[in-house]
Amino acid sequence: MQQVSKKVILIGNFGVGKTSLVRRFVYQKFSEEYLTTLGVKIDKKSVEIKEKNTIANLIIWDIAGEVSQTQVPQSYYLGSHGVIYVLDITRPSTYTRIQEDLDYVKRLLPKAPICIVGNKVDLVSAQDIEKFKSSVMIPVHFLTSAKDGSNVESMFLWIASQMIG
Repeated sequence: MQQVSKKVILIGNFGVGKTSLVRRFVYQKFSEEYLTTLGVKIDKKSVEIKEKNTIANLIIWDIAGEVSQTQVPQSYYLGSHGVIYVLDITRPSTYTRIQEDLDYVKRLLPKAPICIVGNKVDLVSAQDIEKFKSSVMIPVHFLTSAKDGSNVESMFLWIASQMIG
């Protein structure tokens, strides 16, 4: 089985749950306490991608939230193999600029796969989820909950698989 190291960045507005998603994935923990990420926090976790006969050593960069991704230092993006763009499905303000943000990221990282994630699904009804999907205007790959763990592992495995190619 081959081993590869891949850098994945989590981006999105402040308070969407990027840090909570990483904590759930790496440490299987969740906290209601809100901790603002200053700059970037880096974690690592290895996952097995069976269909590609590969161990992916993920270097996960949890980047401080900004209203516009153009405010994030470009150096944080350098060397990234994949992007997880996190939205808070309870706050429409976190996805009003999504197309501009994605266009910017695609210019910086034209070959990197991007995973669009609607987080905090545990806080809303099925009707609210449908309303969210229709208002985002772009396909959302995963609906997650860092609190209960819904789709968190699947999301990271998917982006790992996409980065391996």
